[in-house]
Amino acid sequence: MGRPNMSLVSIITPAYKALAFVGEAISSVQAQDFADWEMLVVDDGSPDDTAAEVDRYAAADPRVKLIRQPNAGPAMARQAAVDRATGRYVAFLDSDDFWLPGKLARQLEFMAARDAAVSFTRFRRINQDGSQVGHLISIPDRLDYRGLLRNTALATSTVIVDRERTGQFRMTNTYYDDYALWLDLLKRGHVAHGLQEDLMRYRVVGQSVSRNKAKSARIVWRIYREIERLSPPVAAWCFAHYSLNAWRKYRKF
Repeated sequence: MGRPNMSLVSIITPAYKALAFVGEAISSVQAQDFADWEMLVVDDGSPDDTAAEVDRYAAADPRVKLIRQPNAGPAMARQAAVDRATGRYVAFLDSDDFWLPGKLARQLEFMAARDAAVSFTRFRRINQDGSQVGHLISIPDRLDYRGLLRNTALATSTVIVDRERTGQFRMTNTYYDDYALWLDLLKRGHVAHGLQEDLMRYRVVGQSVSRNKAKSARIVWRIYREIERLSPPVAAWCFAHYSLNAWRKYRKF
């Protein structure tokens, strides 16, 4: 990638079987009062009409760009978008989530005021059809690498990264590629700054909660040991705090 457009925000959206929700995600970006963005939606080999739905938006708005690839998982879908992103800022928005009005403008102002390389915001969960809105999720004012090892605070669809400050990055092909990326960026010495405003809705799509928690625990442990190379005692200490913070975050809807 050459020198990025210094005002443009590149929005990274992996999509797989996302027909039911991707239109709402795109519309929430189009509703932002900050208009200098490109939205790179990667259809990850969806067997439904996800690509056709995204293409319908792209035909009407050239800022929305459809990328197609054979099914390779969310990490490689995000990487395909990152490879084509031309903006200084990279924002993440999953296809089943959506932003509230003013999100981009407020967060970019916040980052500029603090010279922040990475930022994230508060949010609320919603159920699958959007009829139930959860409590406001608390976040810390800032997280460094050691703090993030013990915390679940960075919700992917709230994060913006300033590549002018962080340099280029790549996704790690693992189940929690987003968490691995945040750790990589903060390990470089950056701090993630938390904007204490409610600016995103995270959709809880119907799956087994207990199975997801067990899978999440296994993947986080693998990240500690295989990617971060933490010793077993340090990994266990971090995991205990991570689990406690996750319980506090999700103990109620």
